[in-house]
Amino acid sequence: MQADPDEQTWLLVSVSTGKIASLRVHVWRNLRKLGAVYLQQSVCLLPDLPHVANAVARLDARVRAQGGHSRVLRLQLTDPTEHAALVEEQRAGRDEEYAEVLQRVPQFLTEIETETARGKATYTEVEESEADLERFERWLAAIQARDYFDAPAGAKARAAVEQCRQALADFETAALHADTEDTDDTAPTARRDRAEASHQQPTAATHD
Repeated sequence: MQADPDEQTWLLVSVSTGKIASLRVHVWRNLRKLGAVYLQQSVCLLPDLPHVANAVARLDARVRAQGGHSRVLRLQLTDPTEHAALVEEQRAGRDEEYAEVLQRVPQFLTEIETETARGKATYTEVEESEADLERFERWLAAIQARDYFDAPAGAKARAAVEQCRQALADFETAALHADTEDTDDTAPTARRDRAEASHQQPTAATHD
């Protein structure tokens, strides 16, 4: 869900987990997953969207249940300049993540091109590339889920992953053709081998 930058209210989240290391890691991972913008250590801002607010409420409950301290406040920035800067900071964080996806795409495409040129379009290679593509798709989906203000690099990242999908589809087609050709070539060879073997069978000796 995309937020309206001009009307967005925010959640101010402050968390203290004390010496509970596992809780600290849990909080850090979940706030990172939500795309929090940190003002300082343990204090961050998130857009006040329903699914974000629900996730923060669950996190708040867990922190309190495990002996930590947290506070969640709703606020609206009255300074347009400050508000715009916060939106841009959130977008910049997503752009950095999209850039990481874009950096990995050429390697994926190059591997497919290389294997195709070597004539190694096999089912096994297709499965390996398919697994790589699934990781790309999960990665992209995770970034999009916290891209609340439509970061500019998102369109490029989606187009790049779509290019990977098309390359894999072509690679799979090449593997299918290679497998079909191998099957067609094997049958005549087997028939020839059987025919040659029958001609080479020793003639039974006759005795007077």
